[in-house]
Amino acid sequence: MNNRCNRWLTINPLHLVLSATIFCIVWFSILGTGYIASAAPMPEIQRRGYLNIAVKDNLRPLGFRDDKGNLQGLEIDIAKRLALELFGKADAVKFQPVANRDRLSVVLNKKVDLAIARVTATESRARLVSFSVPYYFDGAVLVTKDTSIRQLSDLVNRKIAVIKNSSTIAQVRYYVPKAELVGVKSYEEARSLTESDTVVAFAADASVLSGWVQQYPQYRLLPTKLSTEPLSVVMPKGLQYDQLRRQVNEAIARYTADGWLKERVKYWGLP
Repeated sequence: MNNRCNRWLTINPLHLVLSATIFCIVWFSILGTGYIASAAPMPEIQRRGYLNIAVKDNLRPLGFRDDKGNLQGLEIDIAKRLALELFGKADAVKFQPVANRDRLSVVLNKKVDLAIARVTATESRARLVSFSVPYYFDGAVLVTKDTSIRQLSDLVNRKIAVIKNSSTIAQVRYYVPKAELVGVKSYEEARSLTESDTVVAFAADASVLSGWVQQYPQYRLLPTKLSTEPLSVVMPKGLQYDQLRRQVNEAIARYTADGWLKERVKYWGLP
């Protein structure tokens, strides 16, 4: 797990000058908005007695609200498990639901200690924040309600919906080069096209489409993943956060090794 993670988080030395330039531009832009990269160090968190964690509340099955309004999902389970480990009780955590655009900034501007909100660890993001070892490997998959579609070869010369300008487009073209791609602006539009049989399938992230299948059981996921993308806990940079980062990384690695994460992934119906 650690070796795989290191490959994503290592910056190529040939790009150090460019990376430094980009970092400075982004960094001063952040300072200009009043953001400060200083979430609470571990001793302060321990004195406080709970974790502040940014999560999603509208993304089944990673983080969503059940019929009673309670937060549920794989990422909620991870947050509670971290609280249990650090403070001896799973409810020693305060959740802050966030929009996608705010998932990094809430860590940078000291609003939360961590973000567990379906964030893919990328080289560009790693210039601003630190990432834990991955807790789940997401990736693009295809969903369909057409019972004749069983594998990728069944999609030759068929219409597939994809989100406009998404990275999934290149992945679908690589695996199903003879399919006809239909661009959509939203998941709602994609479902409308599949419901009307305008397209036979929709390609998007497995973590999102798993929730779609749970809500609309007439759909199912095809078994082949078109890509692999590590989802990781977002943590602040800086030497003062070494203890926090170390404890989170050790915990996630242990949850992987002892099978707890695998069991929770299965429980929440993720591929």
